[in-house]
Amino acid sequence: MTAKTLEQARNAMDKAVEAVHREFNTVRTGKATPALLDTVRVEAYGSSMPLNQVANVSAPEPSLLVVQPYDQNIAGAIAQAIQSGDLGLNPSVDGAIIRVPVPPLSEERRKEMVKVLHRMAEEGRISVRHIRQETRNELQRKQREGEAGEDEIHRRLEELQEITDRHVAKIDALLEKREAEVMEV
Repeated sequence: MTAKTLEQARNAMDKAVEAVHREFNTVRTGKATPALLDTVRVEAYGSSMPLNQVANVSAPEPSLLVVQPYDQNIAGAIAQAIQSGDLGLNPSVDGAIIRVPVPPLSEERRKEMVKVLHRMAEEGRISVRHIRQETRNELQRKQREGEAGEDEIHRRLEELQEITDRHVAKIDALLEKREAEVMEV
């Protein structure tokens, strides 16, 4: 029974690490990647929609993103949404296609992006620790209710800490890799 609790915690922590990885992909580096526009929301059809639901985003060159709307009528709204995002991008509408040049980052902007990455990583670590705390409470409840013995709970708590440490290390490794990409000139 306690093994199942740990497995649930491991799965939840895996999802937290995955979420951090997805968030890291939205942070701009010097190279153009379609994930850069994942946070952009477009006002279309009376509601706010993610860009990837109203257009196809590709990166044909390292310094250019091309956005092809599924409906040509919302190209202007897409360009406006990209420009109003805090990504520092200036799109241009070319008929049915929106070209988004990705300029190289200044040293100051790179440092700002690194701060954003550190904040995202810390949020991920907090999420993992929160899962650890919930699991610890659950294991201690099982001990109080007599579902598991003290020795077993002690072993499970040590195992839980090891799982937590591994997931925090994964987040730190992702941060280090992404920080190097951002600082690369």
